[in-house]
Amino acid sequence: MPSNPRPWSRLLWWAGLVAAAGGTVLCVAGWYGISGERFAERQLPYLASCTVPGAALLVAAAVLCTGAALLSRAPGRSEEAEEEQEEEDEPSASAAPSSTGPPLRVPGGTLAHRPDCPLVAGRPEAEPAGESDLAPCPVCEPWPR
Repeated sequence: MPSNPRPWSRLLWWAGLVAAAGGTVLCVAGWYGISGERFAERQLPYLASCTVPGAALLVAAAVLCTGAALLSRAPGRSEEAEEEQEEEDEPSASAAPSSTGPPLRVPGGTLAHRPDCPLVAGRPEAEPAGESDLAPCPVCEPWPR
């Protein structure tokens, strides 16, 4: 299967809609045929040829549409997520944090972080750690152990 699930989800969605339309037409035709017959033995052909296959198509349509919905939410990169990632990758006008600066800490925190650590980057309340006895951040590891 391709890495992008969107074409498959669209195909399943449209197949589900076609199956639902066909099932609806068959059920209505079966109902119309059955309603015009007085005796049960004359209603059975309509039941067997229209109503039962129509109901089966409606169940298949529900399965196909559910599969399309689940597939469109499957893990994977959508076009929107890729565009957002490209925007994040572009250098911004503001100064990017650097790992060459002194370790930082969050007020009241117990961990020392590099300036480019995602846990403190962009947080205005982050302050230099100074000589505090802090544990190293397990994410950015500001100094060798």
